[in-house]
Amino acid sequence: MTSKSPLPPRRLLAVAAALALFGGPAAAGTAPAPAEPGTAGASSCPLGAFRCPPRPANFAMCRPNALLEFYDPALSRDSSQRDTANTKVDAVHVDSSDQSIYKLNGNVRIERADQLLRADRVDYNDQTTDYDAQGNVRYQEAGQLLSADRMRGNTDASHGIADNVRYQMLEARGNGVARRGEMLDAQRSHYTQVTYSTCDVGHHLWEVRAKDLKTDKTTGVGTARSATMRFANVPFLYLPYFTFPIDDRRKSGFLFPTIGSSNRSGMMLGVPYYLNLAPNYDATLEPRLYTQRGTLLAGEFRYLFPGTRGQLNLEYLPNDRGNSDDTVESTKGRDRWLLKYTDSTALAPGWSFGTNINRTSDRNYLRDFGNDLYTSAIGTLASNAYVYGSGNWWSASFGVDSYQNVDPYLPDTVVQYKRWPRATFNMDVPLAHWLEFGLDSEAVAFRKDDVIEGKRADLSPYLAADFRGAAWFVKPKLAYRYTAYQLDPNYQRFDYRSVLATGATSPFDRRSPSRSLPIASIDSGLIFDRSTSLFGSQYTQTLEPRLYYLYVPYRNQNNLPLFDTSLMSFDYWQLFSPNQFSGADRQMNANNLTAALTTRLLDDSGVERLSASFGQIRYFTPQKVQLPNCWNGKQSVACPATDWSGSDYVAQLGVQLSDRWRLNSSYQWSPNTRQTDLGAVELQRRIGADGILNFSYRYRRTPGAELPLLEQYDASVVYPVSERWRLLGRWTYSVKDKRTVEALAGVEYDSCCVAVRVVGRHYVRSFNGNTNQVGTNNAVMLELEFKGLGSLNGQTEDLLRRGILGYQ
Repeated sequence: MTSKSPLPPRRLLAVAAALALFGGPAAAGTAPAPAEPGTAGASSCPLGAFRCPPRPANFAMCRPNALLEFYDPALSRDSSQRDTANTKVDAVHVDSSDQSIYKLNGNVRIERADQLLRADRVDYNDQTTDYDAQGNVRYQEAGQLLSADRMRGNTDASHGIADNVRYQMLEARGNGVARRGEMLDAQRSHYTQVTYSTCDVGHHLWEVRAKDLKTDKTTGVGTARSATMRFANVPFLYLPYFTFPIDDRRKSGFLFPTIGSSNRSGMMLGVPYYLNLAPNYDATLEPRLYTQRGTLLAGEFRYLFPGTRGQLNLEYLPNDRGNSDDTVESTKGRDRWLLKYTDSTALAPGWSFGTNINRTSDRNYLRDFGNDLYTSAIGTLASNAYVYGSGNWWSASFGVDSYQNVDPYLPDTVVQYKRWPRATFNMDVPLAHWLEFGLDSEAVAFRKDDVIEGKRADLSPYLAADFRGAAWFVKPKLAYRYTAYQLDPNYQRFDYRSVLATGATSPFDRRSPSRSLPIASIDSGLIFDRSTSLFGSQYTQTLEPRLYYLYVPYRNQNNLPLFDTSLMSFDYWQLFSPNQFSGADRQMNANNLTAALTTRLLDDSGVERLSASFGQIRYFTPQKVQLPNCWNGKQSVACPATDWSGSDYVAQLGVQLSDRWRLNSSYQWSPNTRQTDLGAVELQRRIGADGILNFSYRYRRTPGAELPLLEQYDASVVYPVSERWRLLGRWTYSVKDKRTVEALAGVEYDSCCVAVRVVGRHYVRSFNGNTNQVGTNNAVMLELEFKGLGSLNGQTEDLLRRGILGYQ
């Protein structure tokens, strides 16, 4: 017999909520379905992306039936209807002879909205709100599943006790068991002999076990005693007492330790401790032990206030015990430190302050304590502090730039000038819809020991017009550039005048040199398009011829110092640049005409599938403005004037006809020397859902040099052997140096709740060009990730994402 009898909705809801000992009812809203294979995976990363974001924890390999056996997929997942939904009660027998006690027996089923309670027997006292559910008790809601042998308690007091509990979270993975669970009140719970894991139910590759666990929702803190963490049922971490957060609130406590090794500092062990000082600022302290150098203390402080945010990092190691015999600077016995500070502050509407300070105690610091190749390869640390302002038509800045040499094999003379201070002001005022007036300006003081110092002002007002139609554009521009110097009184001590083409030198004869000249250009182009088909697909093909004329009269600039100027690498975009030099110390002379042609293939959605460009500059007068010295591949020589009639031919090609592969290539050929100045090919191919293959070849030769500046092969792969296994590899080889720059090989295992990576690396950590000495290092890294909990020694992820294009 089946009887249906309505119960007080509020009271019954309280019964169901009391049974949810492990977190209470789900928040209002539609909860997601339990995770099943194929529903989670790596976030998309476009082909050719320099660095892909880390992929989220992927539980796609978990079993689709890894749910507690009483899960009902037909139950509503909308918890927002609880207050208004009717309560449905099914039972074989209902006894309400006692006016205050309801007794339900035989396949009891109580359902409302997303809540479902099932048991063999349920007694409920309407007067005292006592309840007692016995025999195969099962509770389901949008956020979780829970079962027990028996549950009893009082809903008004928010008290309940459950025996032999099994639970599973549905919104966030997690499941486990407890011998006994007690809800002390609406905010506090107490469990004994409890476990937790994000692995499949009944197949825990890892889990946390605790003899005693308490949670407090008011503080957001859980407390565990006699806890062990197990992997493959083998305990590897024991904590007699620890606390942990049970919600999104931050909490003080230990973080995962870090472990590393290098042949310069030995084995390293770091144990970070997080300090939740306030809602808007916190800190982390990490003592590290280096077996060859001593004990280092690292600290991080973060803050966030209205209108300002920043971060301070400090590292300090007293009395270094290690050696630095292969470098020009010894650090043994010295105190060593690292400082990093960033800050961004809003000062007023349109005005802000930003700073980024990086300093070390010595030039060996990053080599000795850097965690990866990229940190240890840094040669200069930059620091700056600026005030920024902007409006509708203007922008300005004022601040300083400083640099520190952190290359142990090079002298401090290689470091660029400090800009102390530096101010900029730029504006762009529209005079009409086709005409604008602008100004680019900079004033800077250059500081550096034992060389010429001084101040420089650079002003460049301009008028620019923009005439265009649907298939054409013409953009003339007229500018005037004035650059003036004020050198320090000791300028006559230094012979900084350029080396002339004849090789003769002359001392400088003025303290306040200057340069002024007009710059005129006109940029024009046409755009044609048509419909076409290729390999059975329809595309829109464009044909875009472009002409760019530039005129800059010659000014002798041999008497101007070189503070921050260098010759930029020639590429396709240099065909349309008004200056081949970076910085303001040199302005090229020009009477040039650039001709270029571009064609593209666009699919129906507007995605560019193919792009090919070709162009060259024709010189009508020689380029006389040069730097003092040029590198010919062996030594520094005087730079002659360029009297070629044309620049390199420049070609670019980019192809992505499908989402599986992409090809990029660049080529520059000199008609004057009949040599290749640049060649680059990059190929990327997706393999399966999460595999990638990269191959690149790079060749660059300085114009006029006999030997190439760079010639390298680079290949990398992420090869999915199966759903769970991936092979990783990278190889970079320098043809010029005839040696391997970096070799990397590894294997990655991914399962439902555990990921393991083992990576071995051989890489060049330093190169002393004077002695042709190469320093190499070998390293093996192991990372064990417990999905949903964290990772042990999580350093390989960043290395692989940087080193393998497209890795996730």
